[in-house]
Amino acid sequence: MRLSVLILLVLSMSGLKAQELPRTLRQEKDSTALSRRIDSRKAQAQQQGEVISIKNYQIISQNRDTVILDTSLTIQKEYRYNFLRRDDFELMPFANVGQPYNRLGADLSDLPWLPQLGAAARHFNYFEASDIKYYNVATPLTELFFKTTFEQGQLLDAMLTFNTSRRLNFSLAFKGFRSLGKYQEDQAQSGNFRATANYVTKNGRYRFMAHIATQDLEAEESGGLLDKETQFESGNDDFTDRSRIDVLFSNALSRLNGKRYYLDQEYRLAGGVKDSVKRRGSLYMGHRFTYETKWYQYNQGTNSSEYFGGLLFEPVLDQAYLKTFYNEVRLGVDNRISGRLEGSVTHFNYSYYFTSLLITDSGTIPNRLEGDEILLGGSWKKHFGKLQLNARGGLGLSGELAGSYLDAGIELPLGKNHQIAGGIRHSARKPDFNYLLYQSDYLNYNWDNTDNFENQQVQSLYFNIDSKLFGSLQTQFSTTDNYAYFESTADADQIANGEERALIRPFQAGERISHLRVKYQKEFRLGKWALNNTLLYQEVDQGSNILNLPTLVTRNTLYFSSDIFKKAMFIQTGVTLKYFTEYYMNAYNPLLSEFYVQDREQLGGFPMLDFFINARIRQTRVYLKAEHFNSSFSENRFYSAPNYPYRDFVIRFGLVWNFFS
Repeated sequence: MRLSVLILLVLSMSGLKAQELPRTLRQEKDSTALSRRIDSRKAQAQQQGEVISIKNYQIISQNRDTVILDTSLTIQKEYRYNFLRRDDFELMPFANVGQPYNRLGADLSDLPWLPQLGAAARHFNYFEASDIKYYNVATPLTELFFKTTFEQGQLLDAMLTFNTSRRLNFSLAFKGFRSLGKYQEDQAQSGNFRATANYVTKNGRYRFMAHIATQDLEAEESGGLLDKETQFESGNDDFTDRSRIDVLFSNALSRLNGKRYYLDQEYRLAGGVKDSVKRRGSLYMGHRFTYETKWYQYNQGTNSSEYFGGLLFEPVLDQAYLKTFYNEVRLGVDNRISGRLEGSVTHFNYSYYFTSLLITDSGTIPNRLEGDEILLGGSWKKHFGKLQLNARGGLGLSGELAGSYLDAGIELPLGKNHQIAGGIRHSARKPDFNYLLYQSDYLNYNWDNTDNFENQQVQSLYFNIDSKLFGSLQTQFSTTDNYAYFESTADADQIANGEERALIRPFQAGERISHLRVKYQKEFRLGKWALNNTLLYQEVDQGSNILNLPTLVTRNTLYFSSDIFKKAMFIQTGVTLKYFTEYYMNAYNPLLSEFYVQDREQLGGFPMLDFFINARIRQTRVYLKAEHFNSSFSENRFYSAPNYPYRDFVIRFGLVWNFFS
């Protein structure tokens, strides 16, 4: 494997040299012109005297927010170089890649306005419609993301984007991985395919963005350690090889599968400009359509009745399905007087179902929830000088799932180096479908809460300050009513007999829960040295231990950056410390792929130290990291969830390679 990676690096360097770029695209100089052009575009550019630069390579979000391709190497890139490819500061990963993440922080207002399938612990690597990126490029662009995993596997995310004209762009992407893991029954693998297209007519009146996504995520479920005190916490040398540690399950598997077809189109009825990204004009209409099918499966060949309770059928094969149609029609005006003012009507059709009807002594558990939701919505965006107002909201006119939502805020830049923002958020909707209805081959995992679960209601106030001098400060205060959660009803004797997970059920809090979060980020620099700091403080006001979070989460990185080899290479090297205070960390339920509340065991309070060396050569970034290296000389008290250890010291490496054709 090391030889193959070395060959890949050599090929990447030679391929980059063949591009004959005018000079290295160094950090903070990504606008340097690219001298290479291709085929007909090259001839056309020469005739028109056009110079292709990095600004001609744009990444577009679902809301058509646009950023320029960034090939620099920064500390933020280091934080995002992980399985999720985003900053996981508020998450605690399990020991293996592709396994769940526990929660270190919470944003109660960050909820979709409609319920989801459930199995939330398996959705971290699932690309939602808002996660898909679209591209507008001058020439074909390829990005390869590679990283080693844990035993017998690799992680690769490859993307190719190209166009047939200036106005029609396509992209193909596939993220796939396999990792055996260090522990028994910990293997995980997945495949995420995405294909996108975006188009705008020559006169700018009509445009669309579309994508297709097919995803299959699969992981073995170990159930956690069988004897953590003797085999893990004791530090016994016989179990330094983690594959010797006994786990609870030997034949359990969870799987999440989804397919989605998405189209967002817009037509200018009056006005318009020739712009492939910005949407301006006096009158327009739009349409957004999504069709998605998804299912979650838990498969266990041999039962463990002492773990999940009594059985109805064997072998266990639980499978929940969800089909959704989303249709939104909008009409808007966009001018200097009114700003961007938009109204919409949304129709949402859903069918959440199981394949059988369950009749028990206590009643009948239905096998289907289906219906139609009609939502009236609107949005407004307006500039008053430097002040920008943003508002969007919706109100359910019919149906039982969606109540209402509102998100209103202001943004005000204070010179070039400071900006303040603030606003309010509100949402009211039913919990996810697996809280409302669930069927399982385990007797105690069957419930119907459609008549007694109310809308979750969240109200939030937030205020943010972003300053190049003082750093970034984000504050948010939220209150929630009817908060939905999973918890075991087992008493002390039942827990002692190992029956805790056999009695897990969904609940709604009968009290209001208040949550305050303050997040601060600041980097201090002295020459080529820098200290990057991120601090999260949280406080929860509640009568019972329902919303459990650490009071303090901190990440501090001391690193050195410099050009070397006559500026042919740029390097960053340093140490990152991550720490969170002890708290009643949520426990993991593999049958539901959900976390549940527990108030018996406090975990946390241990440091996690990572050492890294990163380098950039032209458009290639190479990463090498020694993860959690302090575990080799610390006590075995590091957990990602009760009975699920965090990863030991491991060295991993990989690269991100952008090349232009």
